[in-house]
Amino acid sequence: MAENPILKRYLKQTSFVSEEDFRENFKLLIPKNFNFAYDVVDAWAEETPNKTALIWTNDEGKECRLSFSDLKKESDQAASYLHTIGINRGDMVMLIEKRRLEWWITMLALHKLGAVPIPATHMLTSHDIVYRCNAASVKAIICVGESYVLGEVQKAMPESPTVELLVSIGPLVPEGFHDWHAEIGKAPAFRRPRFVNANDDTMILYFTSGTSGEPKMVAHDFLYAIGHLTTGVFWHNLTSDSIHLTVADTGWGKAVWGKFYGQWFAGACVFVYDHEKFTADGILRQMEKYHITSFCAPPTVYRFLIREDFSCYDLSSLRYCTTAGEALNAAVYDKFYELTGIRLMEGFGQTETTLTLATFPWMEPKPGSMGKPNAQYDIVLLRPDLTLCEDGEKGEIAVRMNEGQKIIGLFKEYYRDSNITYEACHDGYYFTGDMAWRDKDGYYWFEGRADDVIKSSGYRIGPFEVESALMTHPAVVECAITGIPDETRGMVVKATVVLGTEWKEKAGDVLVEELQAHVKRVTAPYKYPRIIEFVDELPKTISGKIRRVEIREKDKK
Repeated sequence: MAENPILKRYLKQTSFVSEEDFRENFKLLIPKNFNFAYDVVDAWAEETPNKTALIWTNDEGKECRLSFSDLKKESDQAASYLHTIGINRGDMVMLIEKRRLEWWITMLALHKLGAVPIPATHMLTSHDIVYRCNAASVKAIICVGESYVLGEVQKAMPESPTVELLVSIGPLVPEGFHDWHAEIGKAPAFRRPRFVNANDDTMILYFTSGTSGEPKMVAHDFLYAIGHLTTGVFWHNLTSDSIHLTVADTGWGKAVWGKFYGQWFAGACVFVYDHEKFTADGILRQMEKYHITSFCAPPTVYRFLIREDFSCYDLSSLRYCTTAGEALNAAVYDKFYELTGIRLMEGFGQTETTLTLATFPWMEPKPGSMGKPNAQYDIVLLRPDLTLCEDGEKGEIAVRMNEGQKIIGLFKEYYRDSNITYEACHDGYYFTGDMAWRDKDGYYWFEGRADDVIKSSGYRIGPFEVESALMTHPAVVECAITGIPDETRGMVVKATVVLGTEWKEKAGDVLVEELQAHVKRVTAPYKYPRIIEFVDELPKTISGKIRRVEIREKDKK
């Protein structure tokens, strides 16, 4: 296969054969005024104009295929249109477009103008929209024309004074909204602005999931896109022959991890399945039909996939699978490997970063481990006194920030909040708030959020270690471990459990005792959950992460 001409512009060395090779020779080449839309997507349009860049389909059977040349043409037209209606460099633009094809075009168009996209989920309420509009001084909202989304946007407008423009991508277009499809074709030919951006300008802004407190505004500069080169090219292991599917809503930060930046650095084809309701069968049918070669999803998705009968699907095209978003239980890894022969390669990162830890292709995965540090970051584990942890010792994952050195992929700041920016970035480190330990081989193992650690009878118990033990029992589909105050022990471990369909009728004291005994056999007995509650579903953030804080708050009442 021919060498990737785009990668040669941004990497000193474009392939690696070992961890040592990667660590010693990985070096990003940073141009001035980098812009992903012009310098990667449009560059591919010049190099290989007819190469398929995007396959979009939905649960109604509609399909659209776009080449890199198509992406350039359509994003140019969209950039001209948005500029014509008043969107310019630096303007904040909220995108509530679900998995509609227009999201990819809009993102590229806004990059070409130097405007700042704020991806948002379609599940936001009017309260959420008001908060975001006022916090970020949003100028425009581009949204899907569906009743719920349109209604919540309209309800938010009286309390959102900075919003000047509303655009619907259809099918419904209420009064007061621009009609994207009726108007875009009337825009004049696009002319690239004389100056679009500097590298340190804000390129994209995300609101964090908000597992506790109000969401924070995470601002990334234009080099953030280059930071994701490692995500797509090395962690996802993509080439120009790949057809890659990441399961993620476009309102999540994970969408640009798996459906945008890194994948197009690789020249891969991004596959999008626009569906209203997730089903494991629906995803597997798409993987079969479109010959997906590379797949990435959070562990929750894999937990549902492995409960299907894989003999009913032809997944022979599938070559590589990755997972991130939460820690992977070893039981899920083992079952997926048994069904497919494919090893799940785990990765770790945050809204504030790109991929920071991962199991790369040249590494042997250890089920349940996040892998090793990405060479573009200097990762350490810290004790509370900021001294370095030894192997086997739990500590907070942190990124060393050498003075005067730009860390590609690390966020600029929490927008408009210097106090919380300082809380996260001080004493020469960015503190992730996530706890882990490192084994003697240098692999990192997730323990949980720093504020999730349970202290019981002098023991420090990480939620993930108990969740991993519970997940090896066939009755458990999902679970969340939290601590409950206890006069004798300080705290005791509680498990909130979602059972498999065939086990639901068995919920009761006998199953509680069976699960407790199971945990005692799988891990250290002191970790077992003294309290088990069965529920139909776990509380989650809009990005799908378990809200343990909500369980704790409920238990206080």
